Amino acid sequence: MFATALTAQTASAQAQPPFETVPPDKIVITVATVNGSGCPAGSAAVAVSPDNTAFTVTYSDYLAQVGKGAKPTDFRKNCQLNLVVHVPQGFTYAIAAVDYRGYAHLEKGASAVEKASYYFQGSSQTAALSHEFKGVYDDNWQATDVSDIATVEWAPCGALRNFNINTELRVNAGTSDTTNTTSFMTMDSTDGSVSTTYHFAWKECPAA
Repeated sequence: MFATALTAQTASAQAQPPFETVPPDKIVITVATVNGSGCPAGSAAVAVSPDNTAFTVTYSDYLAQVGKGAKPTDFRKNCQLNLVVHVPQGFTYAIAAVDYRGYAHLEKGASAVEKASYYFQGSSQTAALSHEFKGVYDDNWQATDVSDIATVEWAPCGALRNFNINTELRVNAGTSDTTNTTSFMTMDSTDGSVSTTYHFAWKECPAA
């Protein structure tokens, strides 16, 4: 199952998933639905790489925070993307790796978690994979989920199954001074966006 295929890593470099076969024709990904406090309407966009080896989700309003100036509900933000993936005929795909990026400012005693799960329409939701960050922290962050290519769950050949991505940012105040300081974690940045990249693995479907 896909739930056991992905492992969580905090990484400083982009993962290099072991895929070789890439379909020659263009794939098309459209967003069916976007729901969640971390991705209000119009704040998430999806783009496919020219070589069909990855797609990128860009967020512009994904921020969790605690402390001074924060609302009680701001400590947790989430986003569920439901994507329609049109795959070239004769091919199927799996998600080989995912790179998450953002920025975090965590005061002493505070901590934050980035969590994600993935599943195809009609299959069971995977167990969530998470990455924890602890204060004092004031820098860009990156986390990578990497799959075992031998055990990933492939999209069914010849069937259109939407792909669901659930992500969450959570900031915990811990022992930090919430009266005078603010701790936060974003999956965006001051220049408008930080990308989350999903790397494809491809294989040819058996002949009918």
